[in-house]
Amino acid sequence: MRLLDRYLLKELLTPFAFCLSGFFIFWISFELFQDLSELQRDGLSVGEILRYYGWKSPELLNTVLPVSLLLAMLYALSNHARQNEFTAMRAAGISLWRISLPYLLAGLVCSLWLFAVLELWAPRSVQEAERIRRARSVASGTGVSQTVLRKFGFESGHGRVWQMDSLDLDTGEANAVHVGWKLADGRRREVVARRAEWRAGRWEFVDAVDTRLGASAQDFPERILTNRLVVAELSESPDQIRAALKINSLFANLRQAAKRPQLSIQEILNYRKLFPQDRSREKPLMTQLHGRLAAPWTCLVVVLIAIPFGTASGRRNAFVGVAASIFICFAYFILMRLGLALGTGGRLTPWIAGWGPNIAFALAGLLMTVRAR
Repeated sequence: MRLLDRYLLKELLTPFAFCLSGFFIFWISFELFQDLSELQRDGLSVGEILRYYGWKSPELLNTVLPVSLLLAMLYALSNHARQNEFTAMRAAGISLWRISLPYLLAGLVCSLWLFAVLELWAPRSVQEAERIRRARSVASGTGVSQTVLRKFGFESGHGRVWQMDSLDLDTGEANAVHVGWKLADGRRREVVARRAEWRAGRWEFVDAVDTRLGASAQDFPERILTNRLVVAELSESPDQIRAALKINSLFANLRQAAKRPQLSIQEILNYRKLFPQDRSREKPLMTQLHGRLAAPWTCLVVVLIAIPFGTASGRRNAFVGVAASIFICFAYFILMRLGLALGTGGRLTPWIAGWGPNIAFALAGLLMTVRAR
């Protein structure tokens, strides 16, 4: 990496670190003042409180990471422009695009990092945070685990009806299980078991009764009793069930679903595997999918917007860039929220709802940068 690139990145990363840490300190302080009495009531230690807010942080990171990058970019660029450093670089024969390369690289790295956080960390964040809060009460017998479903039943999109006394979504263990479905030859198959376990991508039933009922009432049923039974065709995994429960809860109120992308790509795919023929939620689901795919690239888009705003030559205060960033930030996020709301309500094509703001602001940034060259 050239000396110039290292210098530009250093001048960017310092305000970026201050902005990002400042947002997190402010958010944690605000949340702590609100939740302190409840956290004390739940008996959480200092370490558990830190873990609790660590798991909750992805919901904030989705917003503050691009905002922090935008503020830092415009502050750093405005300082360079005010000291005529960009003029000196351009006079030395360095193009604006070459100057912008380290900033574009920083935006790309932030986008990939945010994508990984939202896909791998965020889906479990709410559940893990609640588990930390409820751990002591569950251990003492005064609370209920949020991952164990009691008296649970559902019908999958494959026509299989499940009923169970309890299901632990974390361990994949179920008690008092009954599942029935229709076979290709017209017969009906039912499995009743004392316990079922999800292992290596398939259900294993313990102390099971496997019954095949004939297509007509005159057919004699076939019944097998076994200590352990594996049924490979039962593909309803605990992850798919968890995704279905989350999506049902989310779409019970479309206003909640329209606030921001709240589903991971894997959760959407799991739901579609469990209910392959469900088209009633096609547009809201696809809007969530495109919104999730587009959200991390906000970091790269804000870099494209900041470059023409911050590299203009002349003497000006760095706070002018900060003021411009606030206006851009509001416009950008309002447009993203509007697109997600319209897509969730079926008034806008899902891919336009998810990608439209990114495309519009990225093109605007590119055009302004071409004009400023």
